Amino acid sequence: MINIIKAEIKHAALIAEIGEKTFWESHGTSASKADITTFVSKTYTKETIAKQLENLNNSYHLIYYNTELVGFSKIELNTPNCNISSKNITKLDRFYLLKAFYGQKLGQKLFDFNVALSKKNQQEGIWLAVWVENNRAIKFYQKEGFKIVGKYDFQISKTHSNPNHIMYLKY
Repeated sequence: MINIIKAEIKHAALIAEIGEKTFWESHGTSASKADITTFVSKTYTKETIAKQLENLNNSYHLIYYNTELVGFSKIELNTPNCNISSKNITKLDRFYLLKAFYGQKLGQKLFDFNVALSKKNQQEGIWLAVWVENNRAIKFYQKEGFKIVGKYDFQISKTHSNPNHIMYLKY
């Protein structure tokens, strides 16, 4: 059974825990171990996630398979991007699924949920940044109709950034 719920403050520790794990799984080879450790120790803390959950512009959702938390997403409505002329667009800021659950269409369910939520809020499209070496994710987004529209350097640490594609799906 698949269940997607809107995250609340009480879920901050869960998001921090799964966020750290999924970040290591998807980006663990993108920088030095020290750089990744520093990044996740700042980004995926209960306190950091709780602050983000307090911000009404952020919308986190959790996906459960049976009773196990297997992934999460974060979208920001009405978040423009300099590479896209439309203004009423959604940023898919985080979209992670545990590797053990790849290939079970759970990511597709969470993605479809986010697109439906974006459309329900009168958005014209959805965009994201994806590491250029994350071929699995890029193929998934291209299959969904996303186009590469720009570039972005994702700062992992003071001394390291990863090249990212900006991808956009117009509805």
